[in-house]
Amino acid sequence: MTPVADPTLKFEREIVGLGRRRRAVAPADGSLSIDVPIDVETAEPPHSGLVIGCDEVGRGALAGPVAVGLCVIDVRVTKSVPKGLRDSKMLAEPRREELAPIARSWSLAHAVGYASALEIDRIGISACLGLAGARALDELAAAGVDVSSATIILDGQWDWLTPAVSRPLTIRTRIKADRDCASVAAASVISKVARDRLMIEHDGTFPHYGWVRNKGYASEEHRDAILSHGASELHRHTWLSKMMAAPLEEPAVALDGLDAVDGLERLGATADDSAA
Repeated sequence: MTPVADPTLKFEREIVGLGRRRRAVAPADGSLSIDVPIDVETAEPPHSGLVIGCDEVGRGALAGPVAVGLCVIDVRVTKSVPKGLRDSKMLAEPRREELAPIARSWSLAHAVGYASALEIDRIGISACLGLAGARALDELAAAGVDVSSATIILDGQWDWLTPAVSRPLTIRTRIKADRDCASVAAASVISKVARDRLMIEHDGTFPHYGWVRNKGYASEEHRDAILSHGASELHRHTWLSKMMAAPLEEPAVALDGLDAVDGLERLGATADDSAA
């Protein structure tokens, strides 16, 4: 049974869309790496032609929801990729904002699903990744996308989506899919921008934490504010003690927040175990 959604969480319903420490310096155009190809999607296309790129954002944050973005393309007709499209972590914030509407228009359909901080505290991050993904899939299905006939490319090596859904799905996990697959890169940009905007909205209600800048991740500013003002209702309370103790290193460019704190994936797994 799908848990009741946290009423404090605003869901995006627009339909038409950890890793190790890193240090990098963005070039003048605010981006890194080269344009992502569409070769993976077209190599083994499903009979329907539908491929759904899937990526998550916000897994390692101290506050706010985890988000899962989906981007649908039909490889029978989609032959080109928007210029500059790549993994959201390889893009500066202004460039992500520019690319998000382009990625949404490029997709056949897209959706972003969320699981709230309260839900993360209740059932753990692992289950909430699946919950957010299932909500995004439900939105696509409600919009008329036959998700059961599609191939879903899931970033990473772990399939956290299958346990959360009741319908049969074809899921292919791929490490670095957000780097190598255009549909997954588009999903990462769409979901990153959507979640960032949500955290900026929440900054108006909870201005102490600097969410307009850190988007809920464990920046020094955010951690200091928690020590000074305590945690808000949008913080992941089961995570705070361990994550607040994690070593902090400010990268030259905070690519996605997930990369700013070493060991965040391990800490997330520990928090998941304690919250489940």
